[in-house]
Amino acid sequence: MRNFLFVCSQNKLRSPTAEQIFADVEGIEVSSAGTNHDAENPLTDELVDWADTIFVMERAHRNKVQRHFRRSLNGKRIVCLEIPDDYDFMQPELVALLKARMARHLPVAPPVG
Repeated sequence: MRNFLFVCSQNKLRSPTAEQIFADVEGIEVSSAGTNHDAENPLTDELVDWADTIFVMERAHRNKVQRHFRRSLNGKRIVCLEIPDDYDFMQPELVALLKARMARHLPVAPPVG
């Protein structure tokens, strides 16, 4: 079982969408967090420690994770999905984009629907 952590700024739209759509994929556990201190679920050392791979939505998120959680990273892979903050929670276009960008990282295809 691998642990995937999805990260955006506020943990309100993009990363919770990713967490929800990939929650039922076999072979992975998922969680999400935000880089901002006032995020719904702020990123912590414990979450970074838990994750095997961290998927960030933008380069700025990768930079924040690398800057603030350097000790917890321990060489963990950070993947930038390059998804702008232009979508609502579970918006079909966001779901399709996440599925397309994550396809090569998943052990099996995500559930349809």
